[in-house]
Amino acid sequence: MSDSPPAEAIRTAPSSPDHPTAGTADPRRWWGLVVIALAQLMVVLDATIVNIALPSAQKALDMSDGSRQWVITAYTLAFGGLLLLGGRIADLVGRKRTFIIGLIGFALASAIGGAAETPGVLFAARALQGVFGAVLAPSALSLMTTTFTDPRERGKAFGIYGAIAGAGAALGLLLGGVLTSYANWRWCLYVNVPIAAIAVVGALILLHDRPGHSEAKLDIPGVILGCGGLVAVVYGFSEAEPRGWGDGRVLALLIGGVVLLAAFVFWQTRAKHPLLPLRVLADRNRAGCFLTMGLATIGMFGLFLFMTYYFQGILGYSPVRSGLAFLPMSAMIIIGSTQISARLLPTTPPRRLMVPGMLLAAAGLGVLTQLGVDSAYATHVLPAELLLGLGMGLTFMPVFSTATHGVRPQDAGVTSAMVNTSQQVGGSLGTALLNTIATSATTTYVGTHLTDPSRKAQVLSEGIVHGYTQAIWWGVGAMLIAAVVSGLLVVARPNGHGAPEGAAAAAH
Repeated sequence: MSDSPPAEAIRTAPSSPDHPTAGTADPRRWWGLVVIALAQLMVVLDATIVNIALPSAQKALDMSDGSRQWVITAYTLAFGGLLLLGGRIADLVGRKRTFIIGLIGFALASAIGGAAETPGVLFAARALQGVFGAVLAPSALSLMTTTFTDPRERGKAFGIYGAIAGAGAALGLLLGGVLTSYANWRWCLYVNVPIAAIAVVGALILLHDRPGHSEAKLDIPGVILGCGGLVAVVYGFSEAEPRGWGDGRVLALLIGGVVLLAAFVFWQTRAKHPLLPLRVLADRNRAGCFLTMGLATIGMFGLFLFMTYYFQGILGYSPVRSGLAFLPMSAMIIIGSTQISARLLPTTPPRRLMVPGMLLAAAGLGVLTQLGVDSAYATHVLPAELLLGLGMGLTFMPVFSTATHGVRPQDAGVTSAMVNTSQQVGGSLGTALLNTIATSATTTYVGTHLTDPSRKAQVLSEGIVHGYTQAIWWGVGAMLIAAVVSGLLVVARPNGHGAPEGAAAAAH
């Protein structure tokens, strides 16, 4: 398009037939947001909802301990590895069309997984969920980007979206516990079918989109290099957890993935129709948002893993009670996103929300470093959840909004995919890295303190909690680095200001 903003510009889109103002916009756009939010919630929930159901599924399908991780890994690999491809497909064939295809495919894959009678079928269904999730998630976020262009409406819409992105994983743990306890583990998959059906009907009626850019062609070498590199890196992180970072396979996957991604970047400078135009990464605001998202999720996803085991293994909570224990954090994420960030972003520079948000999140994790075997939920866990939730709520909303603001229409899908990729890679790295640190610290603690065999159970519990607290310190470090990154790189002006990022950069 001749009136596309320059690569480095982050500004409010002008009023035009394609970018209507609040007065001329589709009056049903807020119902359209409900559809988009429903689909995004489904994708986010599926990253954690199966975790609590895994023991029941393993027993029902006679799954070995060595293979059970593939219920999680199959989804993670396909989703994280194919996000860039899914984002570019949305740009090429149209976001609404891709959104609907993703919903239908996700529902079918969920039905197959719910009906699985063998581990292989369940693994394949989870991988297929990941494939269609990688198509669905970028198209959902890019539909948000192109639907809400008025600064104040954009703040409210992205506040809701950020709340879902941040709280959905914790809500998945609760829903997984409820369905597993009161229905059957299969319903953790079947539940997606009615959700997707409602979203498909809503999308057909309520969502609108420009045609895809059919004149462009898919960058096949870029797909092979970029998606191959992401799959290798995500798989390497997942294998580092059980095998250790020095394992030959882990090293080969991580080194190979980095080499492929380096080759991908080199190829993108020469490709006629690049899978990921480097102008998307060259903008300092977007780069800062991608890094902030990745660093924030390192600590957040590690926390979900540790606290789930802490609630059930140390405090003796049931799956449902464990899910309920995460609700205060989810509530604070929603409040931070919808009631604070959404109201302030139109008149506040994004980094003035992101930096305090990451500092609050770091403080919340810092409280958890003081956990002990006998720590009370109300005095140790709850304050940490409230701080962490508020911090993530303040951060996620401006990250999503700033990363996608002012992007060229033909790049909306792949830019949205990069936000999701940052979250996925950060979560995979956090789970693997922090779990490795925790396991090592636990082993060292038990070896040092187990002098009386009669105290073996007590020492083991103390060692496990010690491992958690040592690993959480690394999560604190990741949050603090995210605060520095967002403070230094994200220099965009308030979305309501209307000035290009270059002017903001000069002003700062």
